[in-house]
Amino acid sequence: MDLKKMAADESIKYVRDGMVVGLGSGSTASMAIKLLGEKVREGWSIIGVPTSKDSETLGRSAGITIGDLKDYPDVDLTIDGADEVDPKLNLVKGLGGALVREKIVAASSRTEVIVVDESKLVDYICQKAPLPIEIVKFGYESTLRKLRKFGCEPKLRTKDDALFVTDNGNYTADCRFHRIDDPAKMEWELNLVPGVVDNGLFVGLADKVIVSSKSGIRTLERRE
Repeated sequence: MDLKKMAADESIKYVRDGMVVGLGSGSTASMAIKLLGEKVREGWSIIGVPTSKDSETLGRSAGITIGDLKDYPDVDLTIDGADEVDPKLNLVKGLGGALVREKIVAASSRTEVIVVDESKLVDYICQKAPLPIEIVKFGYESTLRKLRKFGCEPKLRTKDDALFVTDNGNYTADCRFHRIDDPAKMEWELNLVPGVVDNGLFVGLADKVIVSSKSGIRTLERRE
């Protein structure tokens, strides 16, 4: 039983012909992009707004017409993944390295649909995952020192024995917190640190969270 495929299948039910769709990043979102490609081959007209270079490449290979926020500032629906989901549908995102573009597209979307398997559900933020924070290269040592004052231990992400560089040309600091009880306050405060581009706390952006498990699919909806 492929739980990620189950969640991706369910998410496509919210897509309609003619929509502008945000193309999320990560393994589950990638499955959704491939399913959207099948709809295009059936004759649907879909504009995809990618959240990363990888999702753009995959979208093009699936036959989806690629657009950007300059030409399509109002995204009908975005399908994306998450690394953690708390009971209020606050998210941790960014372990895939695309949190800044993901947040920009999410904030431009009428509906944000998150697809996860049940292992991503947590009681509180940072229960399992570190919090990714994108930081500029210049003076990054100073930025890391300031981040430590929040009670976390930041570690620069590496890939292939080199420092990982985002699509925006920045570093990512994976910050291990004991727990975050007020994610809205933490999101705001972290973004005030000079050198921080944005962080992986997504507060109040997820409208629906599709959760797959061995017992089936359930959809959680954000309460206003």
